Amino acid sequence: MAQAWGFGRYGGPEVQEFFDRPDPVPGRGEVLIRVGVAGVNPLDHLLRSGLVDGLDGGRPFPRVLGMEAAGTVLALGEDVNGLKLGDAVFGFALTGGGTYAETTVLSAPNTARIPEGLSAAVAATLPVAGTTAVDVLDQLGLPAGATVLVNGVGGGVGLAVARLAVGRELRVIGTGSAGKREHAEAIGVRFIDYTAEDVAAAARELVPDGFDGIVDLAGGASLRTVAPLAQDPRTVIAVGDMSVTDLGGRFVERRVDRENLERSARLALDGLLAPVITAVHPLSDAPAALAAVENGHTSGKVVIKVA
Repeated sequence: MAQAWGFGRYGGPEVQEFFDRPDPVPGRGEVLIRVGVAGVNPLDHLLRSGLVDGLDGGRPFPRVLGMEAAGTVLALGEDVNGLKLGDAVFGFALTGGGTYAETTVLSAPNTARIPEGLSAAVAATLPVAGTTAVDVLDQLGLPAGATVLVNGVGGGVGLAVARLAVGRELRVIGTGSAGKREHAEAIGVRFIDYTAEDVAAAARELVPDGFDGIVDLAGGASLRTVAPLAQDPRTVIAVGDMSVTDLGGRFVERRVDRENLERSARLALDGLLAPVITAVHPLSDAPAALAAVENGHTSGKVVIKVA
């Protein structure tokens, strides 16, 4: 039996629980792994709340929380190519296995080997934050010297986007609360504190002619505030708010395959995609790890060290 942390029904934090389960049996196109590190993301509590459909694999309750992990391959399902027993891997649990657990199953086409020299902790942050950063900046396709606004720069995805953008020689302005300033400025971001400044006015002062691109991670009213700051509304790309299309912008086009994972890992090895890990929790402290992310009190990336 392996310990896991998940939820017995849809709802808030009160539905979360620790439980033991047998090691999952990998199905077709899956690999069973011993989890070393699991990444914590806002998507995790949205899935628990029942606000996101189609990512549970049809599995019964209780379900395990978590979408990304790094670990070691213990068993292979049918039709798995390019991976073998004992491989150190990282990837997505896209068939509902969850990752806040001692063992779990990952979707093999969405799993890659961890290259030598890359830590499991960093690898565990790449499936969500790393590949999202690559996707939004590829979608924008801005040349060196262009200006980009990262709206909501302080979280794991925001800092990954900003770091990669700086590496592409873009001028990066980011918005966030005061507690997010230090990590953003450390990687070269010109920071706007939305709790102390008028974001639109401060951004226009910095970039009077409008931004070449905007990456929105905040959504809602904040998205509607910054969208008019773009020179062209088509260069506004949102990661979480589909209503961006009503403003003339676009929703991020995600690529979660092995090729994009491998590319993110290479960028991390080269220092061009450097996740800012600000908290490492043991599995026994998983409730606090997710609560911090759910409450928006974290800067950078939070991970759970399982093994």
